[in-house]
Amino acid sequence: MKMSRNFPLNALRVFEAAARHASFTRAGDELGMTQTAVSYQIKLLEETLGETLFLRQPRQVMLSEAGERLAPKVAEGLTKLAEAVADLRGAAEQKLHIHSTPTFATQWLSRTLGDFQLKHPTIAVRLSTSQELIDFAREEADVSIRWGKGDWPGLTCHRVMRMDFAPMLSPALAETIGGIGEPADLLKLPIISPLDIWWRTWFSAAGIDDPGLERFPPNELGVQTIDAQVAMAGQGVAILNPGHFRAEVAAGQLYQPFELTCNDGRDYWLAYPENRRNILKIRAFRDWILATMPAAV
Repeated sequence: MKMSRNFPLNALRVFEAAARHASFTRAGDELGMTQTAVSYQIKLLEETLGETLFLRQPRQVMLSEAGERLAPKVAEGLTKLAEAVADLRGAAEQKLHIHSTPTFATQWLSRTLGDFQLKHPTIAVRLSTSQELIDFAREEADVSIRWGKGDWPGLTCHRVMRMDFAPMLSPALAETIGGIGEPADLLKLPIISPLDIWWRTWFSAAGIDDPGLERFPPNELGVQTIDAQVAMAGQGVAILNPGHFRAEVAAGQLYQPFELTCNDGRDYWLAYPENRRNILKIRAFRDWILATMPAAV
């Protein structure tokens, strides 16, 4: 039978407590209600059902025959409902959905998430990537790694990595012109993604206000990981965040010829809705990533 939207569901909860305690007063104590409020809810339920559920006697109440039939079924229904909610909460608590930019996911998260899993073996991780800023109200993500200034309304944000940038290339490519001695030497080689605004910022900081980048093919490869792959293949110079490519530098695949780095005010941030800051899995990930990258805080 389909239940009316106007059915007083809260009255069922009150009825179950009153039937279990055989007392409106003790039911009220359990539910944080007055005895009068409990009595009102019971009366509302009786009027809806057209049945007397309690026999009122001086200083006590007793279930009527109809009440005796209803009580165990209501108790069973409320128990199943509580179990269903607990199961749903448990499943949600055990799966952490992380949304990240592709480069951060590839160059950092994929290399370190194993440590998070070791520390939190009951939390399963789902990782999705895109360059777009997700809308937490519309998409099923718990946390996001974003690139920007950390000033997104309604979100709690923690800076996790500075987004510095500098030219990087393969050592083998540098040797083709006898090495890189000054910033102008970079312009003797192919420039990867020359339309990237980082290039002009870096060259200006290096004392070259007009590097003539327009003479290079106006390729735009989209993400740092692809630029880095092209650079490691010896096909040009990329403008990259050195913090992402320490392993590649250590392996001799990439080379940062100058210590000069720039920053345009945008960094990597961990972001999540303010009203979810106390969710256990979010707190666990936040504490882990901030402890793992202490220099970013």
